[in-house]
Amino acid sequence: MSLPTLFLQATAPATGGGAALAPFLFQIGAIFAIFYFLMIRPQQKQRKAHEAAILAIKKGDQILTAGGIVGEVVHIKELGEKAGLGDHLTIKSGESKLVVTRGRIASVGGSPEAQP
Repeated sequence: MSLPTLFLQATAPATGGGAALAPFLFQIGAIFAIFYFLMIRPQQKQRKAHEAAILAIKKGDQILTAGGIVGEVVHIKELGEKAGLGDHLTIKSGESKLVVTRGRIASVGGSPEAQP
């Protein structure tokens, strides 16, 4: 047999076309599972932890806003039960007082007395 004939025989589709579909679907499922457990699930857990930390802010906590301003919380004005991340916080940064919404807080550092 010649080389082109062997190549055509090796690349010819199998007689049972359904048997070739199962490994392909398994590979797609495995790729989705890998993406879910390595990328999507950790990101969801991190987002939930961040939201919980933001909702647990109290007076005296050090925060960092999304704009890069570091300050200490001096007053919390809750806008209602369902406002949640829309509540207004008054922070003191240096000699200034600023009002920011809870949703624009990038990180919470805790109270300054607790830090070494």
